[in-house]
This record gives sequence, C-alpha cells and structure tokens, in this order.
Amino acid sequence: MAQVRDGFQSRLGFVLAAAGAAVGLGNIWGFPTQAANHGGGAFLLAYFIVIFLLALPALYTELYLGHQAQANPVKALKQAWQEKQPSVGAAAGYIGLSGAIVMLSFYSIVAGWMLAHSLEPLTSLFGMDAVSQFLTGDSTTRNFVFTPLMLLLTAAIILKGVKSGIETWSRRLMPMLLLLLCCLIAYMATLEGAAEGFKAYLVPNFDKITDPDLIIAAMGQAFFSLSLGVGCMMIYGSYLKPNENLPKLTFSVAMLDTGVAFLAGLLIIPAIFVAQQNGVEVFQDGKLAGEGRLIFAILPELFKSMGQIGIWVGLTFFVLMSIASLTSTISSTEIPVSFLVENHGMERRKATWIVTLVILVCSSLIIMNFDWLFGLVISVFTRYQLPLMGLFYFITVGWMWKRGNTLLLDATGLRYWFAQYLRFICPILMTAVFVNVVINK
Repeated sequence: MAQVRDGFQSRLGFVLAAAGAAVGLGNIWGFPTQAANHGGGAFLLAYFIVIFLLALPALYTELYLGHQAQANPVKALKQAWQEKQPSVGAAAGYIGLSGAIVMLSFYSIVAGWMLAHSLEPLTSLFGMDAVSQFLTGDSTTRNFVFTPLMLLLTAAIILKGVKSGIETWSRRLMPMLLLLLCCLIAYMATLEGAAEGFKAYLVPNFDKITDPDLIIAAMGQAFFSLSLGVGCMMIYGSYLKPNENLPKLTFSVAMLDTGVAFLAGLLIIPAIFVAQQNGVEVFQDGKLAGEGRLIFAILPELFKSMGQIGIWVGLTFFVLMSIASLTSTISSTEIPVSFLVENHGMERRKATWIVTLVILVCSSLIIMNFDWLFGLVISVFTRYQLPLMGLFYFITVGWMWKRGNTLLLDATGLRYWFAQYLRFICPILMTAVFVNVVINK
C-alpha cells in the first residue's frame, strides 16, 4: 500500500503546499488587525516568540505523526495509540475528520464571497451595476452560486491527486499569491496615509508587551494561523518520502507562513490608514475594524475612492484572497478524501465527489440558517476543536506512543531535550491557549 501511495515529488512542492494550507484568510485579515490592536511591533515580537515556543513544535508534532505512519489521520492516530487504546486514537482521527468537513462548510462560503468580490471590479468596469450589486450583496442566492463554484474549483485539483493536483497547483498559486501581495504593498506605500499605517504596524509600543491580552492574542494567532489541529499537516506529512528531513521542512513551512502573515500586515494596516485619510470610518470603539467589516466594507470603499486604478487594485486584492482561500480548502478536502481512499478502498474520483457533496450539504444548511449557525460553527471550531486537538497531538507523541516513536526512543543530545520540551512544556502552553481563548472570547 505504502509503495503505490501518491506523494510529494519535491521538497519545494511540499513546502509550498503545506504553507498554502496554513496561509488562509486568518493570516490576511486576522493577523494584521490583531497586530494593530495589540501594540503593533510589540505584538509582532510576541508573535515571533510564540511561533518558536509553541507553533513550531505543534507543527512538527502534527507532521511527524503523519510522516511516521505514512497514512491519513484516522490510521495514524490509531497506530500511535496501538499499545494503549487504539479506539481513542481512531476516535480522535474521526473528530479531526469531522472538523475538516465543518471547517470546509463555513470556509467555502467565505471563499465564495472572495470569488464574488474578485469579479465585481470587472462588472463595474463594464457598467454592469445590477450584477455588481448582486456580487457584493449579502444574498442567499449569491451564496448558493459561489459556494458550489469554490467547491468545484477545489474538487478539480483534488481529483488529480497529490503530485499532479495539490503539488502542481501549490507551485503555481503560492508564488502568484506572494507576487500579488508584494505588488499591492508597493502600490499602497505610495498613497497618502500609508506611512502612518506602517508606523502603527512596525513601531513597538512596549507599554503593551506585558499585557496579558497581547500574549493571549499572539498565542492564539500563532497556533491558528498554521492550520494546526485539523489534520491538514498530518496528511501532508504522510505524503512526504520516509527519509525527508522533517525538522528542516517544518521550519521552512512555518517561516513561509509567518512571512505571508507579516506581509499581509504591511498591506492591510497601511490600507486602513489610507482609507481613513480618504474619509472612510475605520475605527470601532477605539479599535481598528476587523474581520468582515474590514474586508467587505472598508477596503472596497477605499478601492472606490481611488478612481479607475481602484478597480484594478480591488481586483488584485480579491484574487489574492481567493487564492489564499483555495490553498486552504485543498488541504482540508484532502483529509476526508484520503480517508475514503485508504480506509475504504474507494477510487479517488468517487471519494472526491462524495466529500464535495457532503460539504455542499453542510454549507447549504449553514446558508439557510446563516444568522445563528455560521457564527456558532466558527466559534466551536476555533475555540474548542483546534486547541484541544493540538493538545491531544502533544500528549500522543509525548506520552502515549511508544513503539516506532523514534523521537522518544532514539533521542540524544538536542533531540532529547526537544522531546522533553514536547512532553512537558508544550502541553502546558497549549492548555493555556485553550483556557484563555475560552475565557476571553
């Protein structure tokens, strides 16, 4: 089975795919507003520290579980718990599987919004006002048009497998995302008000460095921005060749993801201050606006205020956001698809369409009960599942998995101390993230 299993053919392909899984809407709209609201450069400093203390070990742990097992999360966790309670490991794998479907059910809706907004500048250019209003309006019909479109785009890539689909498209989409991001930053830097935004983002306010809210925000953002706790990284780790240098690859993925988050801040924060300079209201209760209002109200208003060039800036921005969405939906869809292929012997094509149909049904339920269900699904997923699964992975590698766990059995020197850090310190830090996210959100 392992010999015929599809996998990544190059280290670069893996790094771009795994970073693509991690780079999502949270990086591009969540990270910048967190930074701006928690002391700018002080938040960046705390964030970089937390990346090394918690996110890097968590990323390594999830990749390591998949890499050693060369299997999907259900098989990998069941195997790791074989000597203790295999049913517990398998159950955790199924929870991760369910979480991936839940995440995709709301993420595909938001990704559809990005796709719709990326078409709107073109309809505006050709004077199609009614279509523009439809694309940017908050209608159920629009959701039922663009959510399936995003699911079909994802399925088209997954159908081709790991090498020809995920790896090939990650090698195209990630460089395009970085290029668009850098072009937008360069243009935004030329506008009035941008300098104030760069200052707010990059100059540390060290009065806030000891603020518990800043530490909590940095810990939560570092963990969530790497897409840890669902099984994306476990499945990608399983597609690596057995002899790959996992620590080095883990570091590369984390640095690329962190680099994109940092660049997103260089774009979004100056853009907000440029918008303020143009008379757009950007503050709510003394804090910079975040989430939906930032992406779907403030920035489009800014683009409109730019005149003709704003159409192209808006188009570029929402294409960027659509790419970020797609690289994330690809990785999450691969989790249940690989499970059906490996555990149930299903053909990839059939598995892909079944998973796509299930996600469409779940998305449709959310769309039809949007007002109460959308926020609830996001809340349960981000506050509870992600940190608890991250904690479970640490406990699995550090305490429950014995036979075949080379990290514990063969560890000497620096590797030994890293193993002890995973066993004792990381579970404490992860528990702190969970408790504080629950209490403070």
